[in-house]
Amino acid sequence: MIAWTEQEKRILALAEPVANDLGMEIVRVRIMGGKRPLLQIMAEKSGGAPTDVEDCANLSHGLSPVFEATDPISEAYRLEVSTPGIDRPLTRTGDFGRWIGHLAKIELARPLEGRRRFQGVIIDEDESGAHIQLDEDAVLVAEIHEMSKASLVLTDELIEAARAAGGLPPQPDEDDLAGFEIDEAADETDEQEEQA
Repeated sequence: MIAWTEQEKRILALAEPVANDLGMEIVRVRIMGGKRPLLQIMAEKSGGAPTDVEDCANLSHGLSPVFEATDPISEAYRLEVSTPGIDRPLTRTGDFGRWIGHLAKIELARPLEGRRRFQGVIIDEDESGAHIQLDEDAVLVAEIHEMSKASLVLTDELIEAARAAGGLPPQPDEDDLAGFEIDEAADETDEQEEQA
């Protein structure tokens, strides 16, 4: 599920060695249509360590000459390298196991009893696939290759887990903002717009 089309798989094969050299892993490769296609590459530090803008910039700079030399997309395109974010896609074996206890939404490639879309709490991941508790009695077990999409659902618990793991920058309502500049002018502008 990291890459779907043959073209995306070729791009993944080109991108993985560059990412590995930088201590990163590719989470997802997608080509999104339009007159000028967008090549979106999501990546993170190996093992899910916190990944920042500088990591993405380094990967982008590393990929650019490789893509220039191989021309994986014939027409002009835009390259976007980003982190998976908090409500991240779950695309690789092991992704579900890292997020046990959190809510996920899954879309199967083929319907199961007439249904393709499911939402539930991740309770396990093993050799038979991801185990998702749908309700008191129902558990969905599916392997990555049986899914067309899967991602975490943004919840307060997920935000807290990301904050605890160091995956969120300090927030304005937190006390530990020492060393961070706060733009008071932006707050004043917001207040003025609300009053208008």
